[in-house]
Amino acid sequence: MAGGDITYGTAIPGESELRLLGDLAGRRILELGCPFPANPVTYAQRGAKAIVVDPSPERLAEVRAAADTAEVRIESHRAETAELGFATSGSIDVVVSAGALDAAEDLNRVFRQVHRVLKPSGIFVLALGHPITRMLDGGEVVLRRTYWAAEGRTVSGLFAALGRAGFQVEVLAEPMPTGAASLVPPVLVLRTRKLGI
Repeated sequence: MAGGDITYGTAIPGESELRLLGDLAGRRILELGCPFPANPVTYAQRGAKAIVVDPSPERLAEVRAAADTAEVRIESHRAETAELGFATSGSIDVVVSAGALDAAEDLNRVFRQVHRVLKPSGIFVLALGHPITRMLDGGEVVLRRTYWAAEGRTVSGLFAALGRAGFQVEVLAEPMPTGAASLVPPVLVLRTRKLGI
């Protein structure tokens, strides 16, 4: 397998263990937000057409520098994660968002746009901060009863929003940190599939 591992969060198992994406060769993969610049490089090294959208010019510069170092080509767009007008409907095989949607203002809009750009039966993998971890503050339980408490989001709301947008959740993973004595998983990783056309 060419390239490094695909990362879904800091210090947790990656794609080599979770196996959410399958063979990438010849596929068009869109990364929504890019806190891990090595991910799109790995997609390209494995034969995919890698595309990145991120609002941060600094992050996009990191992606370009990583691509130059690896001598691969990556298409990049400076935009919010819900602004996918550069992609035609049904043109993307896989969308991945690793840690970039926790702060998204309108997840419903993001999900609708992802559904629009994905091919029929396309895969959408998203990794978000785990709700249990969000309830802890320095090891102490704090009174935060909702996931993404400031926005009033809940896990059931996340599933409902994915369903409304036309996605079926196929895998829910809660990878434990590697090499750490943590009792809770830091990240919730979901693989969903586009339903309909």
